[in-house]
Amino acid sequence: MEDPVNDNAPKDGFVFIIIGKAYLEDDEDGIDVHIMLRAPDDDTAVREALNALTEEGFHEADLDQIGTIMGEPDEEPHASAYQGALEGDVSIIRFS
Repeated sequence: MEDPVNDNAPKDGFVFIIIGKAYLEDDEDGIDVHIMLRAPDDDTAVREALNALTEEGFHEADLDQIGTIMGEPDEEPHASAYQGALEGDVSIIRFS
């Protein structure tokens, strides 16, 4: 097969949610984060999430869980982050 197709994978990729803790410079406690983005696989999702965290000034991250979102969340801030992911953005939700 020249062009194998996986019928289980959506054409534009999956919407992933990654849960973890990110650390700013001189921040020992870290900030709980949820990162939502669209990617073709989990390796790409993790790489793009780490790049986005770096762009936001985080110098370290402990990513604990990764999963796919199967439907649009009902509540904010996840509903907006989901829409951003569908539009190609990487959304970082910070929890104090």
